Amino acid sequence: MEVTESSAVATPAIQKNTYSVWAIPPEDVGARLKKIMEGLKSDFWGPHFKPHITVIGAINLTAEDAAEKFKSACEGLKVYNCSVDRVATRHLLLHPNAEGFVGT
Repeated sequence: MEVTESSAVATPAIQKNTYSVWAIPPEDVGARLKKIMEGLKSDFWGPHFKPHITVIGAINLTAEDAAEKFKSACEGLKVYNCSVDRVATRHLLLHPNAEGFVGT
């Protein structure tokens, strides 16, 4: 009979980080939005953040998964025209314009 010793090999935990995807408006639109946001902040004590549209909220992924999913999502990406439908607490609710997705 042969006896062998086995030991459990500890595997390191997979490192996950929190990722979000933001759509950043063109510079001229961003500058106009920033002025509006600054006025609202002074009146209502809102938070300071860069004008953006959250496309995907905070999700936990490995760096490799995040890069893969982002690249995959960008395939076939088209411009999306929309307008502000209404303002909700801390958010602008968007409505697609008649042309919706533009481009090929």
